[in-house]
Amino acid sequence: MNEIVIREIREQEIEKLNEMLYEAIFQPNEQTPIPRSVLEIPEVYVYIKDFGKSKNDYCLVAESHGEIVGAVWVRILSGNPKGYGYVDDNTPEFSISLFKEYRNKGIGTQLMLTMIKYLQERNYIQTSLNVKKENYAVKLYKKLGFEIIDENNEDYLMLLKLD
Repeated sequence: MNEIVIREIREQEIEKLNEMLYEAIFQPNEQTPIPRSVLEIPEVYVYIKDFGKSKNDYCLVAESHGEIVGAVWVRILSGNPKGYGYVDDNTPEFSISLFKEYRNKGIGTQLMLTMIKYLQERNYIQTSLNVKKENYAVKLYKKLGFEIIDENNEDYLMLLKLD
């Protein structure tokens, strides 16, 4: 596997979160991908809108040969609209994505573990995420200690205690 470096995102790279957000959206059918216009939906765009302006915005990227190949970012989405993984006004919500060719190589796990440690060092008590039930990543989240605390027909709301 190529050398992967996990580091904080640089201010001039924040625009790359547009691409990362699209990659984070679960595609149930690769033959008919969800159109990129999904990013214009306020409930989706809120995950990257004005990213970095809140003290609770943190992003780590996975870099290979000088190129960003994945990212994990958290923010507290307590405004309107709230995030799909909203628990309360003190719980940062995870988003993670990797370009297809970098998936299933352990990079996502590395990103998640690094961000979990990052949040623990900043004294957060818990973190959350929302995931489609059919998404293969559910297994990873459970392995990392996230627990299902709520669900609907399509999604799980998952929580990880950080203490």
